[in-house]
Amino acid sequence: METVYIKTPLGIAAIIGDENGVSEISVSDEGSVSVEIPNVLQEAVSQLNDYFEGKRTYFDFKLNPKGTEFQQKVWKALLEIPYGKTRTYLEQSKVLGDVKAIRAVASANGKNPLWIVVPCHRVIGTDGSLTGYAGGLWRKKWLLEHENPTTQQSLF
Repeated sequence: METVYIKTPLGIAAIIGDENGVSEISVSDEGSVSVEIPNVLQEAVSQLNDYFEGKRTYFDFKLNPKGTEFQQKVWKALLEIPYGKTRTYLEQSKVLGDVKAIRAVASANGKNPLWIVVPCHRVIGTDGSLTGYAGGLWRKKWLLEHENPTTQQSLF
């Protein structure tokens, strides 16, 4: 496994992966930025930088997250939430075919190992609240605003 650390507007992102794909992306308030980028992680770094610069709305580098079969199913469903859109935990449970699984879906979202790329930040509370985000609610708010900026309307 290779690891690279990059600076983002939300902190230092750690990207971990190998020739089979990126298995983990996380963010921290502290850390040192890598001087060199391993070849197997260059595309992930490039695409994440493009995302933060507002030049990218999707990711297509190879993913290889580790998790249970249920977690994998939940994470795959998260990939279907369009850029700039949100879903509630209840809607996400319905997509997965079981409205009673809402807590299990929320738990699997919380264990998502691929920050931003598997967009668990796009899942909100049924009442529209920014609930449940492992990276901190301020990061979730930033990401949602980044993906769906409000434009000032003209008064005239």
